[in-house]
Amino acid sequence: MKRIGLFLATNFAVLIVFSIVLNIIYAVTGMQPGSLSGLLVLAAVFGFGGSIISLLMSKSMALRSVGAQVIEHPRNETEHWLMNTVSQQAQRAGIGMPTVAIYNSPDINAFATGAKRNDSVVAVSTGLMQNMTRDEAEAVLAHEISHIANGDMITMTLMQGVVNTFVIFISRVIAGAVSGMNSDEEGEGEGGGNWMMYFLISSVLEIVFGILASILTMWFSRHREFRADAGSAQLVGKQKMIAALERLKVSQEPKLEGSMMAFGINGKKTLSELFMTHPPLEKRIDALRRGDHL
Repeated sequence: MKRIGLFLATNFAVLIVFSIVLNIIYAVTGMQPGSLSGLLVLAAVFGFGGSIISLLMSKSMALRSVGAQVIEHPRNETEHWLMNTVSQQAQRAGIGMPTVAIYNSPDINAFATGAKRNDSVVAVSTGLMQNMTRDEAEAVLAHEISHIANGDMITMTLMQGVVNTFVIFISRVIAGAVSGMNSDEEGEGEGGGNWMMYFLISSVLEIVFGILASILTMWFSRHREFRADAGSAQLVGKQKMIAALERLKVSQEPKLEGSMMAFGINGKKTLSELFMTHPPLEKRIDALRRGDHL
């Protein structure tokens, strides 16, 4: 939960910066919005640039966002258990040993992130360790290890890059048509009036289309939660994962915020399931009991 939220927030921030840069490029070079091939190339560069930067920053930003402490030398039995459990699961999943961290929070949650399968991080909250049994915590860790083994962050990055590209491209094509910039062959238009209208319309459309496009991103986020649940069931057993999800049903509302929300074990409820990073716990439990995705 935590990692996707932070990933998406970072991506959105970078996209806004790139959008401003793109406007400056238009103003300085005189490139016309009607040049669709040039616009598509720039949209792809900026669209994938935002998601790739978010991916590369995900590990350090995730740890800083919750004040997590990396376990380098286990200081107690709990930390020894965490390190050993993650190590065993990583070997079984065929990935490199992730960095293991713990953060202080009453929230029962955990997350995993990183740009590479062999250079990732798994972090758990103190609330999880205090309120879950070892079997339940083991299942949660296996869920996060499955996210890494499935390459979810890479897939999310590619999907977000495509989404960003089309959001930028379509917004500016429509803005160019409405403002009359697409038909301005000499690049002078009616002066600043057209350019200001173009910039304003394209900026508004990017926000609107970005929100609509997040429906697709959230759908993938929910889909990969089912796959990670199934991966956990394969690593430690279906009953342990079901028990962990049942525990989450009676736990307090999760407190992970922003882009990190999508990469945790539990997610917040919204008015519409379309904008949820995680499927309802009942659906996840039912899917495990039916053997879906296994």
